[in-house]
Amino acid sequence: MTSTSPSRSTRKTASRAGRAPARVHRAWLIALVAGATIVAAAAFAAMPGLLVDPLHTEYEWSRGSIGAAASVNMVVYGLIAPFAAALMDRFGIRRIALAALATVIAGAGLTTVMTAPWQLTLYWGLLVGAGTGSLAMTFAATIADNWFVKRRGLVIGALTGASAFGQLVFLPALAWIIDHQGWRPAIVTLALTAFVMVLLVALVLRDHPADVGQRPYGADSFVSRPRTEQGAARRTVRVLRDSVRSRQFWLLAGTFAVCGATTNGIMWTHFVPAAQDHGMAVTVAAALVSAIGVFSLVGTIVSGWLTDRFDPRGLLVAYYLGRAVLLAALPALFGPDAGAALIAFVVVFGLLDVATVPPTILLCRRVFGADGAIVFGWVNAVHQVGAGAMAVFGGFTRDVTGSYGPVWFMAAAVCAVAAVLALQIARSGESDPAHDRAPTVPPCNDGEQAGK
Repeated sequence: MTSTSPSRSTRKTASRAGRAPARVHRAWLIALVAGATIVAAAAFAAMPGLLVDPLHTEYEWSRGSIGAAASVNMVVYGLIAPFAAALMDRFGIRRIALAALATVIAGAGLTTVMTAPWQLTLYWGLLVGAGTGSLAMTFAATIADNWFVKRRGLVIGALTGASAFGQLVFLPALAWIIDHQGWRPAIVTLALTAFVMVLLVALVLRDHPADVGQRPYGADSFVSRPRTEQGAARRTVRVLRDSVRSRQFWLLAGTFAVCGATTNGIMWTHFVPAAQDHGMAVTVAAALVSAIGVFSLVGTIVSGWLTDRFDPRGLLVAYYLGRAVLLAALPALFGPDAGAALIAFVVVFGLLDVATVPPTILLCRRVFGADGAIVFGWVNAVHQVGAGAMAVFGGFTRDVTGSYGPVWFMAAAVCAVAAVLALQIARSGESDPAHDRAPTVPPCNDGEQAGK
């Protein structure tokens, strides 16, 4: 008896030791659920472009009023993001994610029973915009910061790319549902997807590894849960107040506003109805937009690699000039079929679509130092304002002129302006005198950095 007991204990210890390395760290499961949540939220961002013609046909609403709702969605999406991380610090990632998903479900559900344009603006613009904006880049960064020490950059990149992947996965399916069943079943499909994510978030997502007695992935020791930062929202506003005094902020914000106007504002909102004006089937047009999302993943990775090696200002100049040429040529490429020239446009535009993000993030860090991440949050909010303005302008122009042609030429012109502005952003090591005179905001600690 006594001789077998140690042996059995030894075997159990050896067995546990042998199994431990094969166990997948919970951080990867958390990242997987967070990625799925971002994918689901991104599907809502792809929907406005598919709704323009069905709502115009059923309700006889102007494209301008529909574009206004899409504009409010984009602006709220951008404005909520700088505060989302502060709310996650205060109340926890899990609670905010659940509240955001519930808001999205409510907005989508109410949209199916709306009867007036202002209701589309309230339900889809405000509610869906606030919910999806809370599940954007700050959500990804906060997850990566809390749960990962090693592979943090990989996780942030993957979760950021999940947004484009969400549009890739859902857009063709949503277009098929609208074409065969109508727009309401498509929105119900999105709401049900969000409900599934509520269940997964409630069951799996946790705020910090300490909540389940684990270390962050790659950490050498146990990390206690950071103290709740009740002043995070005030700091977010204070950084905005200080940064707007800087000319460099407005150069960065101005170029990124053009980025939003020529991607979310025009491509995601008006490409599909513009293609339909030329006789293209909605499913084919949606597939082309989806393909832009595919190549944007490649373009973002390549742009990040280039940003480490070349002047990010020069990269932004090249990206915006490339967009200008492509957008000016687009009206001549449209037709009832997706020809080789239009497919080439999709590939090249996709490579440039999100390529502006890595250089812009790096420039924010170079110019504003430790506040760079928060400044980028506000720059990204201006990105959404630009997107919203172009969404309204596109719909209004189509209503007045009967064509999207002027919209594409206007988009090309503002891209050329953005290229000029990018050259005026400070070089590495330079600073803006106005910013130097601004009050200094204390640098954030390790628990605050990601997601602000």
